[in-house]
Amino acid sequence: MQIAILGAGTGGYVAAIRAAQSGASVTLVEKGPIGGTCLNWGCIPSKIFKQSADTLATIRNAGEFAIAADPAARCDMAALVARKERIIAIQAGGIRNLLQKHGIRVVAGSGRISAMHELAVAAATGEEIAITWDRLIVATGSRPAPIAAFPFDCHRILSSDDIFSLQAIPASLAIVGGGVIGCELACIFAGLGSRVTLIEAMDRILPLPSVDEECSKLLLREMKKRKIRVLTGATVLAATPVGARLELRLGPAGAAPYGGPLQESCDKLLVCIGREPNSAGIGLERIGVDCDARGWIMADAQLRTSNPKVYAIGDILGPARIMLAHVAATEGEIAAANCLGDSREMAYDHVPGAIFTMPEIATVGLTETEAAARGCQFRADTVHFRSLGKAHVIGEIAGFAKIVADQPSGRILGVQIAGPHATDLIAEAVLALRSGTTVAQLAETIHAHPTLAEIMVETAFKAVDHPLHG
Repeated sequence: MQIAILGAGTGGYVAAIRAAQSGASVTLVEKGPIGGTCLNWGCIPSKIFKQSADTLATIRNAGEFAIAADPAARCDMAALVARKERIIAIQAGGIRNLLQKHGIRVVAGSGRISAMHELAVAAATGEEIAITWDRLIVATGSRPAPIAAFPFDCHRILSSDDIFSLQAIPASLAIVGGGVIGCELACIFAGLGSRVTLIEAMDRILPLPSVDEECSKLLLREMKKRKIRVLTGATVLAATPVGARLELRLGPAGAAPYGGPLQESCDKLLVCIGREPNSAGIGLERIGVDCDARGWIMADAQLRTSNPKVYAIGDILGPARIMLAHVAATEGEIAAANCLGDSREMAYDHVPGAIFTMPEIATVGLTETEAAARGCQFRADTVHFRSLGKAHVIGEIAGFAKIVADQPSGRILGVQIAGPHATDLIAEAVLALRSGTTVAQLAETIHAHPTLAEIMVETAFKAVDHPLHG
């Protein structure tokens, strides 16, 4: 079986490895750097920057831990960018070694479907390489969506692809879009020293169905403590260069009145309003692969497109699925298996969401709002991190865990965690949902002390009406 894969991001390279491990002959085509958005412009760079922002905060607040603080500590942006490039190079090298180990042919160049069972790749060398395939996996991903009125210029009006290459920390940064990426970057750059204004069209930040409204309220409160200015219900109507700065004209985003400022000035404007698909120009129409009106590829639960020999994974499936790196990797595994005759289906019910704000937010399963909309009989119980000794030890007491559980069975329907290391702690909740665990079973599970993981058992104690510390 010959399998060709367009795109070597998280989904593409995982699909390639799994297909090769199952005995297929695999060709992986990538026009950009190995690792795609996640490694080069998304997950990894943002966490590198966040680690520096966190470390800077720790140094400045060292007095809380009986250590002489250095309030003059600052970030060397050029050195941070160099560290980012170093780590990306190490990770990319590791991926290349894995691909080589499994005998995967990697072709650098821009690939397009030239006919059924054929790809034509315009290689970096200038030659055109023909590739034949029995099954094709499309993993071409997405890119930042611009605003037509003020498109990206990579200098003052930036996308999330641009922001991690800045050689200096902006004195002032305005961010359009209070979703996951916008909120993460607001926290990071405020931590590095920028004056940040976050502008969101909806009436709350993180306006996602999967994020509990209490998480949004907590994050808003913590952002204000970090001097992040948040304007909700607002939109940017125009961005005009005036000298070295940008003058923004603001207005209401909807019918509701907007009571904030109508003018805003900044050094840099970061636009984080969503993504658009990398589906144009790759020849999908030549072999009958259907896309929706926006260009996102449509696929069934087995990730098969309208052409049964072609599969699609990752961001190219669009927001109708879940656009996360770990989802793309799992979709890659399933698509590879199905290319070789399996009939696995992708399930999105138990996907963890990880938001690397300050504090972190992590989610899985249903929120209270979603459970009510589905007509579930449920109860929701919350315990705050301030009840844990470990939270006081590390000086991070803001946040909570909430468990939404079915009544009367007690089966866990959803978990929301906002607080220190929430993105690590959510793994236990994912396993609980996947295995059908009840709050009583979780309450009977011994958790080590003193740890942040105790937040889960304390919340379970409360959910069985037997609270201890929470």
